[in-house]
Amino acid sequence: EAMAAPLPPEGRAPPGGAAAARGAEGTEGLFVVLGAGLAAASHPLLYVKLLVQVGHEPLPPIVGRNVLGRKVLYLPGFFTYARHIVEVDGKRGLFRGLTPRLISSTLSTITRGSVKKAFPLEDMEHVSNKDDVKTSLRKVVKETSHEMMMQCASRLVSHPLHVISMRCMVQFVGREVKYSGVFSAIGRIFKEEGILGFFVGLVPHILGDVIFLWCCNLLAHFINTYAVDDNFSQASVIRSYTKFVMGIAVSMLTYPFLLVGDLMAVNNCGLRAGLPPYAPAFTSWIHCWRYLSAQGQLFRGSSLLFRRAPMPASCFPID
Repeated sequence: EAMAAPLPPEGRAPPGGAAAARGAEGTEGLFVVLGAGLAAASHPLLYVKLLVQVGHEPLPPIVGRNVLGRKVLYLPGFFTYARHIVEVDGKRGLFRGLTPRLISSTLSTITRGSVKKAFPLEDMEHVSNKDDVKTSLRKVVKETSHEMMMQCASRLVSHPLHVISMRCMVQFVGREVKYSGVFSAIGRIFKEEGILGFFVGLVPHILGDVIFLWCCNLLAHFINTYAVDDNFSQASVIRSYTKFVMGIAVSMLTYPFLLVGDLMAVNNCGLRAGLPPYAPAFTSWIHCWRYLSAQGQLFRGSSLLFRRAPMPASCFPID
């Protein structure tokens, strides 16, 4: 799920009275709109990724060649898969499950802003080159702890709608109509699974968020402190990109948490995508993790462009 952009600090009443306050509210509304727009634009990508995550492969692999010229089998990439969805459900089919996802995105953004107002990080100072090692590390820990609190709160509030969105999307696999609307889905989940049904898959998602934040921020801090020489003319430019690069690297390492969380959200809920042969009925997210690990599938769906299918070399004719 795309993380909503953090809201600007609004712990204290802004100077300028009511007019400034209205401006701050307008800024918060802008972030909500931007978050919803990003969620809508990226939805087809998330949709295809989820179908790949659950193991739904409706199209046969094709024979291609890798960079060394050897024959390999490639599974359909994002564009081929998306074209298949359009052929089955039309162009609107690419946006199955979008409504609950937009609500989830909005709740996430609003929650982050509310937590920031309720627990402002007083006199937040950014790490400076003039700080000693102990001071700079203390600032990074303080900022990361605050960011973690906001992320965990937003994940907790938005997760029930995330579960509904996931289940709406995987109905493509079995052509079900069990989850047809947000309110009916809420009633069905509450009736069949109780309150806990809205929070299946929450633990691995939160663990992934927490590990991502701490690893990304601490690694970026240590690299900027010990690996980037202040005498280098482009030191400030390199430091500005370090966190971004670390984010990409760490997101790959924490991807299994995202995968397990999404699979648990749809597992054993009465939909074909959450039952055998796609997956057994998992007793816990750890059971799901161990199952995927044994299958060598902990990174299934992490790439949507070049997806190699495992295939014995003997299956290819010799040139």
